[in-house]
Amino acid sequence: MVYQKRSNLLNCRVVEEDRRRQAERDAKDLSRFGYAQQLLREMGGFSNFAVAFTVISILTGAVTLYGQGLSYGGPAADGWGWPVVMVFTLAVAASMAEIASAIPTAGAMYHWSAVLGGPAWGWFTAWLNLVGQVATTAGIDYGIALFAADLLHRGPGCVLPVYAALLLSHGLLNHYGIGIVALLNDLSVWYHLGVTAALCAVFWLFAPRQPLAFAFQTGFTASKSPYAWAFMLSLLQAQWTFTGYDASAHVTEETVDPRRNAPWGMINAVWISGVAGYALLLAVTLAIRDLPAAAAAANPFLYVCDRALGPAFGNAVVWAILPAMWFCGLSSVTTNARMIFAFSRDGGLPGSRLWSRVSPSHRTPAAAVWLAVGLALAIGLYSKAYGVIVSLSTIGMYLSYILPVVLVLRARRQGRWTRLGPWNLGRWGPTVNAVAVAWTALITVLFVWPPNLQTGYTLAALLCALAVYYAARERLRFRGPAFDWEAA
Repeated sequence: MVYQKRSNLLNCRVVEEDRRRQAERDAKDLSRFGYAQQLLREMGGFSNFAVAFTVISILTGAVTLYGQGLSYGGPAADGWGWPVVMVFTLAVAASMAEIASAIPTAGAMYHWSAVLGGPAWGWFTAWLNLVGQVATTAGIDYGIALFAADLLHRGPGCVLPVYAALLLSHGLLNHYGIGIVALLNDLSVWYHLGVTAALCAVFWLFAPRQPLAFAFQTGFTASKSPYAWAFMLSLLQAQWTFTGYDASAHVTEETVDPRRNAPWGMINAVWISGVAGYALLLAVTLAIRDLPAAAAAANPFLYVCDRALGPAFGNAVVWAILPAMWFCGLSSVTTNARMIFAFSRDGGLPGSRLWSRVSPSHRTPAAAVWLAVGLALAIGLYSKAYGVIVSLSTIGMYLSYILPVVLVLRARRQGRWTRLGPWNLGRWGPTVNAVAVAWTALITVLFVWPPNLQTGYTLAALLCALAVYYAARERLRFRGPAFDWEAA
């Protein structure tokens, strides 16, 4: 017994020493990009994956937008729409993962675009990602507030106070307890998977079920649009859920061996979320008794749970989902703050000197955390239309995802994209990149069309304002990342 304890202790010391040496190699690798190791680097591969998986959060996007999918596309929005979106999202994620393996910095898409296209490309990519990140945080926490109001049978007057309280809790933890945040992210993975498995079991065992073919039924829509168009609009449910996996790239400077762990974190987050989410959506959709009534309900997910399991059991199921949503918002603020920090240390934001500060005692970008929280609160106050918030989030994120991929395609044709990281697509790279670009172009057009015209107007006004601001002030001032890409 004593020998076994000594052996275990020795193994732990060896593992810890290997981890320390790897962290030193990673810090040296980062210094070749021109940056010192400021953030605490202690995330392993699982923790890196956990951040992305938690931001995707199938128990947030798929649940809060369940009514969006059902009212526009009917059951087929889940039966057909979810797997289609997952496949094309994997093409985008794989394209991004390949770049993350070559450029493992917290700037992520901003750095990738700047390296491949120059400072202007990097600057616009960073701003689009910032808008998407902030809108994502707003969409997550505003969705939780709406669900809580429905569960508590309170009016809309309680939504904004709950929303502000949620943002405050996420800000405090990200400022003072990054170790706790990492632990909660790890816990979140098992909580998401456990609750998803439990919900599937409950629906399959206790709820009345439609035949499996019901989940693939086309033709029903509660909108006034032709069904084919309405079905395309219903894809917002799945596409917004599949955002946030860039979190794995944003925390590379806190991840051990990021050239391998960050790419796998993104890919695993997407496909595991896709499979688990599909099982949950099929279980819930097959429990629908009255399709028109469910689609017309104020909260279709709550309605289906109540009618299938009874009010008490149905509400208990939804209460179990709320902690998963809270985890999701927590990770979203983590990712958002890292992006702000990375962009600010290169002077990309007004007040960059403040936003790029790292708390000496907590080793967190504290000022960036509170900027992320404040901007998310502002978006919630600006637009109380939940569909507008999530569509703006989706478009902002995917445009920032795809700009560096477009630049990679160009670099491949010019023969400049040759130094790949250890995780790469090989000869399939150009094909996967092209599929990713085409899909992003399609969803960008979809999600600025009615009923999301406010999203289109907001995005157009934002792009015009950014263009004027860049031409007037940033064009001659902003130089982008400080590192020498060829040397790195």
